Order: sequence, then structure tokens, then C-alpha cells
Amino acid sequence: MRIGFLGAGRIGSFHAAALTATDGVDELLIGDADAARAAGLAERVGGRARAAASVDAVFAAGVDAVVIAAATAAHADLIVRAADAGLPAYCEKPIALDLPGTLRALRAVEAAGTLLQMGFQRRFDAGYLAAREAVRAGRLGRLHTIRAVTSDAAPPPAEFLPLSGGLIRDCLVHDFDAVRWLTGCEVVETYARGSANGAEFFRAAGDVDTAAALLTLDDGTLVTATATRYNGAGYDVRTELAGERGQLVIGLDARTPFASAEPGGPAAPAHPWGGFLERFEAAYRAELAAFVRAAAGEAPNPCSGREALHALLVAEACERSRRTGRPVAPAEIAAEASL
Repeated sequence: MRIGFLGAGRIGSFHAAALTATDGVDELLIGDADAARAAGLAERVGGRARAAASVDAVFAAGVDAVVIAAATAAHADLIVRAADAGLPAYCEKPIALDLPGTLRALRAVEAAGTLLQMGFQRRFDAGYLAAREAVRAGRLGRLHTIRAVTSDAAPPPAEFLPLSGGLIRDCLVHDFDAVRWLTGCEVVETYARGSANGAEFFRAAGDVDTAAALLTLDDGTLVTATATRYNGAGYDVRTELAGERGQLVIGLDARTPFASAEPGGPAAPAHPWGGFLERFEAAYRAELAAFVRAAAGEAPNPCSGREALHALLVAEACERSRRTGRPVAPAEIAAEASL
């Protein structure tokens, strides 16, 4: 399979290297808005990777599928372009920074009947997979509480914030997708708060550096989801699932960045997780391999664009709740968009 690869930034560099080592990929044709950057990435990756003169050249080359790892603002247009070309596509989340852009891209995909796989890599992480199987098999009994944590080791650059959609859409959307995927339940109500007591550039962007959301699922399960850009101990992603019969924790291992306050309890790890690419490396590789199989017609789509839309509706409801101070149902957002 010849794959057109769009984007040569940080996550693009990781994905390009992973794809060249993936079974079923015969060639990776890399295009970027900056041709020199695409050429540099192709040279670093080597092997089956080569650079195209432009993004247009990638689409003109007769590739079999595309992987979109470009800047967020370009996602929706590239998804539409792939759909118009009849190409299966993988895209890093989000589809777009807003709901109208998301719906425009989804409608193009659905009209074309093409495949769109979205990048929610936690669905491919060993811990999340094991927890999902335990929940679905009933080994925890009736779930009553879920606690999700996403904490960055350090804030992103100031220039990233206006392009990110904000902390809730950028970070907590992963937790919202994971909660739906783990439980098979939908979020019926959200209540969210945020604070911006760190760097001034968060306030200048109208964003927050720390957020907390209380979600109610359609079976009554309560979910707390917190995120922060300031966790100097390291990169921390955990989900605790509490049921009548037992509890499970995802993300608790020798590199989880916290220490026990109890005498004799575990100390902080010497080498905590530093970031998402390191923490989820195996999951990203599995996700891309799944896309290659799906694009070849050998497996179903593991995470459709509609799945991403559901997570976005929860994020939009939380963002509205944060700004208005009232509970907001995702159904309210969906009704306004005539979904």
C-alpha cells in the first residue's frame, strides 16, 4: 500500500517512522506546507519514505490512503479532500476546532462513503483494552464511579493555545472518548469549572490551565475528569473504575509520576513519563497498524468520525458549562446543530 502522509511536525515525525515499520506499507509519500520540512522528515525516516513537492503532489500521486498529521486548522479541509478523492483517511484528533467544521468534514466523508479513522490512541493502549474487557464482562459489577486524570508535565508554547481549541477540547476530549468506549454509555449531563492561575498567556487566549468536569452517564454512573497543564512530577494519565465488586486503575505503573505520603509507601519514580508520545508509543503504533488493515479492507474501522463527534459534543457541553456556570447536556449542543 502507498500511503500519502500529510504533516511533518512533532507527531507527524513519530507517525511517519512508525508507518515505515508497519506491515502492509510499501511506500510513504510525505507532503507538508513546507516542502523543506517534508524533505527533511523523509531523509530522517529513510527506508520506504520519500518526500513530495507539496500536499497537492501527494494527492496527484495516486496513493491508496492518506494519514493526516498536519496542523489542526488543516484537518477538516484535508479530510474533505481525501473523501473527494475516494481515499480512506486517518486523522489525528480533532476533525476541526469547532462543530460546524467537524460536521462539514463528516458529511463529505459520509457522502463519499469513504473510511475516516480518528486518532484516539487510548483505545489501543493495553491497560485501557484490559479495563474495557473487565467492565464489559461484568467483573467489577455495577460501575458507580469513574475518575479520570490527564496532566501535562509542562505547559505548551503560548502560540499553541489559539490553535488547540482550549484545554477541555484538547486534553479532556481523550477522557470523554475513553469513558464512552470503556463503558458503552453516553454522557447525559456535564458540569465543568476551570482556573487560569499560571502563565498570563492562558488568560490572554481565553483558556484555562486546569479544568475539572463532573459527568453523568445514562446509567447513572458518575465521572470526574480533571486536566492540567502544570504537573511538574511528569506526564500523568490515569483512569480509575470503581464498581460494586472491585476496582481497576489504568495507568498505574512504575513510571506513574506520584509518590505516596504514607510511611514506607512507594516513592516518586526515578524516570516518570515525560509526555504523551512516550507514554502511548505502543498504542500509537497499534492504532496506525489498525488503520492500514482497515484501509486495505481487512478489518473494520476502529474509531469513526462519528465517534469523534460524540466526544466533541461532550467537550462542547463542558466548555459551555465552564463559561456559563450551569450544567449543560450534550443533547443541548446537538439540538442546536440539528443533529
